[in-house]
This record gives sequence, structure tokens and C-alpha cells, in this order.
Amino acid sequence: MQNKVKIIECPRDAMQGIKDFIPTEKKVQYIQSLLRVDFDTIDFGSFVSPKAIPQMVDTAEVLSKLDLSNTNSKLLAIIANTRGADDACKHPEIDYLGYPFSISENFQMRNTHKTIAQSVVTLSNILNIANKSNKEVVVYISMGFGNPYGDPWNVDIVGEWTEKLSKMGVKILSLSDTIGSSNAESISYLFSNLIPQYPNIEFGAHLHTTPSTWFEKVDAAYKAGCKRFDGAIQGFGGCPMAKDELTGNMPTEKLLSYFTSNKNNSLNALSFESAYNEASKVFNFYH
Repeated sequence: MQNKVKIIECPRDAMQGIKDFIPTEKKVQYIQSLLRVDFDTIDFGSFVSPKAIPQMVDTAEVLSKLDLSNTNSKLLAIIANTRGADDACKHPEIDYLGYPFSISENFQMRNTHKTIAQSVVTLSNILNIANKSNKEVVVYISMGFGNPYGDPWNVDIVGEWTEKLSKMGVKILSLSDTIGSSNAESISYLFSNLIPQYPNIEFGAHLHTTPSTWFEKVDAAYKAGCKRFDGAIQGFGGCPMAKDELTGNMPTEKLLSYFTSNKNNSLNALSFESAYNEASKVFNFYH
């Protein structure tokens, strides 16, 4: 379906768990540095309850201050319900709505206070809202590689949900390793089975990792046909419920090193270096 690898940078994921509020201007400055790198997409903010994620309360203000005149990057905002979808759709600059859909009942309740059945209804409504506003929906199958709650999980369950989501009209599906539980074998098995079955779906990998396991995870996903990868510079962020403090987001610089060696990376190296330095300033100060 696509040959070029897409790298999605996720400053929202990196920032959202930080307790100290990062000033709006700092966020704008950092995201602006990312826009110069020419990532395919930037997951820049979210339209969710300020009580749930106070760090993202200024997403609309951040968006209003971004200069989008010299970038090829598209913008993605995370939403958790129809109200968030309505809010995001007021902004023509946003291309994608990201919806976390967990196949773990426990995690769906913790994350969005909905059962999986209720989440299906919400997603159906979000797809209608997005369609009317000419936006695409990226569905994240969170806990896609297992869960810590003892909820049922196996590759057949992931396959069944892929089938249901495909029938609902989902075109972009990102398998999310919420707690770093994936390994090369499970990644390879899932992607190599799902990608040929659903040629109309663009599959992505939102992998969390420890410093020592990033290569085998990226390598397994890429060799199994995945061409869409989420990352966060220096691996900041990740799931606060992960028990291992070394588990964080997939470091973007690791993705770039892997895809540069595969001659499948056309990002602006100088701009990336500048953004990397900006990340150090923001996250080392507020972390």
C-alpha cells in the first residue's frame, strides 16, 4: 500500500504525564522545531478533559500559535469522546483524530471510563464526525500486545477486532504496546498476519521499549511489513502504569538510525538535531 516509511513524532505523549505545567510558549517553541524536521505527522496535543490530562489544557492555544507555512507535516490530536472530536474538528489545521481503543476491558475503563462495547459506539460516532469534517481517524489498539490485568489476549482477539474495525471503516490502525510487553516474536506474528489480510488498512506500530530491546522490536515490525512508526525524541513519556521505569516511548533517534541504514529516511538531519536539543531543554527542566 505504501513504500515510504512514515515516522510520527509524539510530543503530546512525551509531555502529557509531566506534573509541572509546561508553559504554552515552550510547547509552541518545541513543536515548531519538530515541524521543521518534516516528520510525516506530529501528534501534538489532545482535546480531552483537563481533569484527566491537565498538561494538555492549552492544546487549542498551542495550535493557534504554530506557524504551519513551511512544513509538510500533518497534525494529529488525541480525543477520547465525541465532544473532543467536535472540538478538534473546529480546527482546519488538524488532519487526524487519534482514538485510543483498548481491547483490554480494564484498561478501557481506566483510560476512558467506558466499556469496550460503549467505546465501539463512541468510535462509530467519531468516525461520522470526522467524515463530515474531512478528517481521518487513527485508531490505536491499546494493550495490543497483552495487558497486566489478566484480561483475555491473543493474536486471534487482535485479529477479530481488526476485522470489526475494518468493517466500521477504520483505515489507519496502530498497534500500541502500552506497557512494553511486546517482543520481536509477537510483533512479527501480528503484523505479518494482519497486513496481508487487510490491504486497505494502514498499520502502524506505537511501541514502548527498554533501551536494550528497541532494535529487535523495530526490526521485527519493519520486516513484517509495517511502514508507520510512532516515536518520541529521547524516549520521553510512555505509560505511567508500566512497572519498569526504563520502559518509555520508542526513541525517535533510534528509529532514524534504523531507517537511515535502510536508506528509508528522508527527514532533515540538521533540523532533527535542533529539535533533539530543544527536547533536552524542555524535558530535563520540567521532568
